[in-house]
Amino acid sequence: MRLLLIEDYPPLARSVAQGLREAGFGVDVASDGVAGLSSAHAQPYDAIVLDLMLPKLDGFSVLEDLRRAQNTAAVLILTARHDVSDRVRGLDLGADDYLVKPFAFEELLARVRAIVRRRYGRSQTVITVADLEIDASARIVRRGSRVVELSAREYALLEYLAERRGHTVTRSEIWDHVYDFASEPSSNVIDVYIGYLRKKIDQDFEVKLIRTRRGLGYVLGETN
Repeated sequence: MRLLLIEDYPPLARSVAQGLREAGFGVDVASDGVAGLSSAHAQPYDAIVLDLMLPKLDGFSVLEDLRRAQNTAAVLILTARHDVSDRVRGLDLGADDYLVKPFAFEELLARVRAIVRRRYGRSQTVITVADLEIDASARIVRRGSRVVELSAREYALLEYLAERRGHTVTRSEIWDHVYDFASEPSSNVIDVYIGYLRKKIDQDFEVKLIRTRRGLGYVLGETN
């Protein structure tokens, strides 16, 4: 899943972005409210982690503008402002969650995963496709009785395909939702990682779950 982090304190932005990338998310970073709002309007992010005390445009204004424009990205407010009135205002403006600094990164990660699950209409942490099981909380993947070891990039791609299981996902949709602007620009990077997944998920199994729809994209699921 692809996230936008809008945070003006560079050390915190770097550490949070790095942690989220290591957890399998694609992450773009904006350091002020105007840049963050511009990125959010230009890119279909799955979730936005939003500070409130931002230069140029505060987080409340960013959030209000996003919801006015019917932007459906899940929003987690991450801020040092701890007053109940701030929490109420943020949630009333359309935020999905509110976390006060200082915070434990593990809690931030759990909350981000939760709001992304809700965005895709999923309450459980485990996604099942035939005999493929993806535990999105523990980031453990099993095919049958076998645990499948995946890199962070491979896992992110598989999780996105699983969220859209049974539906054709185009290359542009994969790029928009899995990879960030820091990703390698190679035109065949998606095909390469699909190949890696096929070797790990399908190669040793009679039923193949990752299918190509020529000229359209990829589908994760059993053959109809």
